[in-house]
Amino acid sequence: MGASSAACAPASTAISMASSATTVLPAPTGAEVVLFTGRDKGRARESILMGLLDGSIDIVVGTHAIFQDTVAYRNLAMVVIDEQHRFGVGQRLMLAGKGKRAPHVLAMTATPIPRTLTLAQYGELDVSKLDELPPGRQAIDTVVMGQDKTGLLVDRLAAQIAEGRQAYWVCPMVRESDGPEEIAAAEARYAALRERFGEDVVMVHGQLAPELKDAAMERFASGDAKLLVATTVIEVGVDVPNATLMVIEQAERFGLAQLHQLRGRVGRGSAKSICILLRGDTLSETARERLALMRDTQDGFQLAEEDLRLRGGGELLGTRQSGDAAFRIADLEQITRLLPAAHDDARLLMERDGGLEGSRGEAARILLYLFERDFGVRTLRGG
Repeated sequence: MGASSAACAPASTAISMASSATTVLPAPTGAEVVLFTGRDKGRARESILMGLLDGSIDIVVGTHAIFQDTVAYRNLAMVVIDEQHRFGVGQRLMLAGKGKRAPHVLAMTATPIPRTLTLAQYGELDVSKLDELPPGRQAIDTVVMGQDKTGLLVDRLAAQIAEGRQAYWVCPMVRESDGPEEIAAAEARYAALRERFGEDVVMVHGQLAPELKDAAMERFASGDAKLLVATTVIEVGVDVPNATLMVIEQAERFGLAQLHQLRGRVGRGSAKSICILLRGDTLSETARERLALMRDTQDGFQLAEEDLRLRGGGELLGTRQSGDAAFRIADLEQITRLLPAAHDDARLLMERDGGLEGSRGEAARILLYLFERDFGVRTLRGG
């Protein structure tokens, strides 16, 4: 990407099993690499901040901590955003804006959000697609099952554990709410499964203390625990090849990207894996369609395209990442017909006619101002 000295920030909200001490990796290539998370405090944190500011740290790998205003770089040239769907447009834009000049931005995801697909269609993003499973991986069987089959599913889970395999059980909430709807809660499910499986069950969710989360994850990753009850905190960054069963309770409450990411926690070893989508009794037509899509395909791009169709592409010149676009003059059919010509003309403007600094560019800037979209152009840089 043309960056000779790059500060790179792959960010993830996954549970980190690293210690709170500053982690500095060996530098066989001559690059200084550090890990920066919200757990870094005191001298360790200050050391990283100073190293980024004076340029002695070449590459920083971190979580949401990287977005903080206090994190500054001497010369940020490249930003890599992993699991793009876990971040908002404003967050990605903030990170890209920390460079003296606009840095190169590489966004990675298994399920592109609707806005990303729309940007790609408009020619604002270059897209690379990896459409093959890693060596040794097998396809994951996906089954949609009614909530009334939970008892039978627990028996199947017992057989899975008896065979030496491990499993995940994901719930949409941490604990039961006082609202009118009954939403599956991780704490209640954990208590019920612990009565059946005892010490073989552990639990993680975002409200647990970091040391408790780490201890539970370490037991599960080592194979000491056989069943992990969790919320979506395990959506990314968890790799346990021996886990071959994923249960997602009240799956209709999750989006397509979340369901696909959660399903991807299994199927990481050589053994056959299965994903069970437990649905509630009442489903909307959209929820029914989402679950059917999950059952029928494992292609993240196809799921993303269907997500775009179901949810809309959001705002190109704004921060909404889904929803219908608000066209002021043309309707959607006219936009689709005019888009190729507009795209070609925009390329001519930028490559032949001096960009926004030429006479045509001045007219374009006036139009952006009149339609109150001049500020929104900057959001394109965030992806």
